[in-house]
Amino acid sequence: MTEITFSYRFDFPDNSKKRFLIHLDKETLAYKPSNNNPPEWTHLGIARCKCCKLELSEHDFCPIAKNLADLVFAFKETPSHKACLVSCISAARTCSKETTVQEGLASIMGIIMATSGCPSMAILKPMACFHLPFATVEETMYRSASAYLLRQYFSHKQGESCDFFMHRIEGHYEEVQTVNEGILKRINMTSKMDADKNAIVTLNALAQILVMEVDEDLESFRRLFT
Repeated sequence: MTEITFSYRFDFPDNSKKRFLIHLDKETLAYKPSNNNPPEWTHLGIARCKCCKLELSEHDFCPIAKNLADLVFAFKETPSHKACLVSCISAARTCSKETTVQEGLASIMGIIMATSGCPSMAILKPMACFHLPFATVEETMYRSASAYLLRQYFSHKQGESCDFFMHRIEGHYEEVQTVNEGILKRINMTSKMDADKNAIVTLNALAQILVMEVDEDLESFRRLFT
């Protein structure tokens, strides 16, 4: 296998359905886009994030916006609170949950945003390999902190500067929040309803909560290790 695949299904009470397929390169975890004709709002110079590290002379499109475009188009008239059965099918397992469109979209967007090649989102990329659909706040915090510390371990092994006390994580996640806000501005240009917008808001809230947890020395997890 040369790729990792996640197939998301949205089944609605009226028997309508929506499908979305995610392909990641197995070695690089890079998202494999299917959109060859990105809309205007995906151009890099439009609503560009303040922390953007990509050069306008080298990149025509925001990689995240370009890769989210098909998803945003598919759900642009869907309300966030609409009930549905969301299923995520991968080679390892199938996970299903009776939930709302908003939660299902947040799960998909989390993968795409982490693997699209945005330098500010690179900190989240390793977690895409072990994607956990419908993760709770606590599960997300645990995975995020663990992934960050594992990254520091490998940096240490390579003789690089490491951050085992997580002093630099706040700066990383401030950039993540900036990107979330930038993508939200872009989606506001095209989407009529709020499902995709609220999905981004959910992801942004998780980034904010992680910073708060780190500021409190991850105290809520201490009981697990005593």
